[in-house]
Parts: sequence; C-alpha cells; structure tokens
Amino acid sequence: MNDWLIGAALAFVVVAATVAVLTRDPARQAVVLAALGLGLAVLFTVLQAPDVALSQLAVGTALTPLLILLTVRKVGRRTADDDRHEEQDEEQR
Repeated sequence: MNDWLIGAALAFVVVAATVAVLTRDPARQAVVLAALGLGLAVLFTVLQAPDVALSQLAVGTALTPLLILLTVRKVGRRTADDDRHEEQDEEQR
C-alpha cells in the first residue's frame, strides 16, 4: 500500500511539473504551481519527512503562487495604465 501511494504521489508530481512548464499564462501557471506544491507536500509526508512537507506546504503551495498572482496583477494593471496614457496622448495630438 505504501509503495502504491509513493508511486501515485510521484506520478502526480511529474505530471504537475510538466504541466507547469508547458503552461504559458502566468496566472494559470501559479495555480498549477500550487497544485505541484501540494503534491510535493503529500510526497514528502508519505516519505516520512513531515518537517519538509510543512515547509513545502507553506512556501510552495501558498506563498509562491500568491506572490506570482500579485505580481501578474500589478504588471497587468501597469500595462493597462500605460495603454490608457498612450491613447490619451494620441487623442491630444
């Protein structure tokens, strides 16, 4: 049973990591990275490393995707502001 659980967790981690690499949209990539972090936390727990699993759960599942999403939001807002300023400049000419 334990070997099966390790294999399933490892397969999920491999699939999630591949999907994270192939995803082009940063917001979707952050969600996939959160799933990857959760899969790694489960894998570490199954491999009897609960301290590493808790660290992975906090950093890899929650903090990193949150920072990516906040960055994407900030950059997207800045790009929209730049576009609006360019349109206003063109209208004034």
